[in-house]
Amino acid sequence: MASPLPLSGSLDDVLFQLARAGPQGEFPAPAKALFWGEGAGDISSFVAGWIAGRGIDVIVLDGANRFDPYKVSSFARGAFIPPETLLRSIRIARAFTCYQMAALIGEKLPPLLEETSRKPWVILLGPITTFLDEDVPDKEIGLLFERTLGKMEGMASRGNPFLLFQPFIPSRSKRGYLMRRLFRFSDLVWRMSVDDEGLKAVVEKGLRPHIIENCKLKNEKCKLAYPP
Repeated sequence: MASPLPLSGSLDDVLFQLARAGPQGEFPAPAKALFWGEGAGDISSFVAGWIAGRGIDVIVLDGANRFDPYKVSSFARGAFIPPETLLRSIRIARAFTCYQMAALIGEKLPPLLEETSRKPWVILLGPITTFLDEDVPDKEIGLLFERTLGKMEGMASRGNPFLLFQPFIPSRSKRGYLMRRLFRFSDLVWRMSVDDEGLKAVVEKGLRPHIIENCKLKNEKCKLAYPP
């Protein structure tokens, strides 16, 4: 498991700590970081722009049909960066079925990661969403999901960082076990929520309380700053 990282109050701070832990950073990379819950899908576009704005290539695999290039452009303008500069650093592929998602991760992604000596970051939006299709039998879903996680584990072990963004799963879904499995799979986990004060997060896995200096997050909330 990756070494826990110090964390402060804003989303910029969270991402900065993760970027420092990347392939060219100071710390061992947190190979698999999960953001889940309310607002998790919406911030993925902002995060892609933030990463690209620091000269890191990004690959987005969108299984929730939530990625918004206009938010990347909005971030770029706010950072005084030409939007096309960031958008050229972001590759996007969408999956609408669990089979397509499994193929993207297991067959399409590995060659993309090998194309450059600078390891891109992978944003996986809705890693569970396509696997909620109840027309596909549970047994088949379980086997396919495990194979997909195995492929991701192999790529992560070679130093390719994964940021996973999973919106809430409907309460009526019979596939809640997939979320529990994804939680175990991830090195770092933040649960997202939205209230009158904006987007917030609770650290659920991967940070030891004694190293958190700027924001006491154990069983507490820390406000994240990100544009609407």
